[in-house]
Amino acid sequence: MRMNEIESEDRMKWWREARFGMFIHWGLYSLLGGTWKNIRANSSPSEWIMASRLIPKNQYRKIARDFNPVEFDARAWAELAVSAGMKYLVITAKHHDGFSMYRTKLSDYNIYDATSFKRDPLAELAEACSDVGLRFGIYYSQLDWNWGNLPAPLGFISNYPKYLDFLKGQLRELLTGYGEISALFFDGDWMAQWSMKDGRDVERMCRELQPGIIINDRVGKRTIMDSFVAGKPLAAHMPFLKIRTRKRLGDYVTPEQYVPGSPPEGDWETCMTMNTSWGYKSFDNYWKSAGELVSTLVGAASGGGNLLLNIGPDGNGRIPTQSVTRLNEIGAWLKKNGDCIYGAKPWRKSSEGSDIRYTEKNGNLFAIIRNLNRGNIVRLVEPVASKETRIVMLNGGRELKWKHDKGAIIVELSKEDLGDCRLPLVLKLSGTG
Repeated sequence: MRMNEIESEDRMKWWREARFGMFIHWGLYSLLGGTWKNIRANSSPSEWIMASRLIPKNQYRKIARDFNPVEFDARAWAELAVSAGMKYLVITAKHHDGFSMYRTKLSDYNIYDATSFKRDPLAELAEACSDVGLRFGIYYSQLDWNWGNLPAPLGFISNYPKYLDFLKGQLRELLTGYGEISALFFDGDWMAQWSMKDGRDVERMCRELQPGIIINDRVGKRTIMDSFVAGKPLAAHMPFLKIRTRKRLGDYVTPEQYVPGSPPEGDWETCMTMNTSWGYKSFDNYWKSAGELVSTLVGAASGGGNLLLNIGPDGNGRIPTQSVTRLNEIGAWLKKNGDCIYGAKPWRKSSEGSDIRYTEKNGNLFAIIRNLNRGNIVRLVEPVASKETRIVMLNGGRELKWKHDKGAIIVELSKEDLGDCRLPLVLKLSGTG
């Protein structure tokens, strides 16, 4: 290996072990909750409301006067992530609306200077994460409607060189004023003026400031096909639309809102919402169940990827109860079954049918079963068993009896083994081929 490849392997080690992180979308849009002048933004996530409702800059900026999230509790947020079994946290420092969620010296359009809150949430979260042993990461959007004439999706900026200096200045603040930043999630690379050269310059600067930082591919300029695949669940069912990784920047690719049916080359991370919006949307009740979310985590891990699962706190700093409930359920499952996720790697075959996923770790094979099609009978076709093969319940460690049937492994489970059938069941196999 070349030196830079060795450095990359060393840098990525903790991230590959972690497998599961918390994404937080929080900003001025959280106060609106998806509604502007009594009209709901039904067809877009709440953090895009400035663009979807074409809110002029001078009107959107006034929202800051009423933004006072007094119920924000950094320690509680960090502890919730830990109890959910998450190993890292990534929060929006600046989203497309251009409002800074930290105390920047480069603009008064930030949560400290423009609101009555007069606190720096990023500083508090960085400290809280350090206290509870959670790695801290930052989201930063290159797209900035506050610098443009209109809140347009492509976000054309009239004085781009000056904006680029501003962007780099903010990144310097973030990477020098908040301790160790483990991950940096860029977004908005589709902005009209952003280029691959800009991405290379920014990535180089970030690594000089924080040599161990992990950066996503959106720091560069993805191709149209890359962006299409990364943003469309359709690609999960179209393996030939593999995410291209030959000419990209960053450490990993970022499929959004789906787990690829054919895993991308190299490192990757699926980011996903619990309902349909990244930012808080008061009327969005399309919540995924804890079982669906655990299955998504399993799907990512079995393909060698991570899951960055989003929460959208409201304008008062409260995390929706629905999110808390699901995170606690996921955490309870991981406490008993986490060995099949943390540090686990893809097996030679990541899945068997639609309901069984495989991972391996330390010479053991894990069969993660979402649905039992024949009651309490598990049929595993892919693993090759021998007389030395042992199968145990990962939850509890009880050894199970099994038999061969036409080349398959048949395991019969008791009612006690089945437990909560809403969540995946995990079998640990040793001595298999």
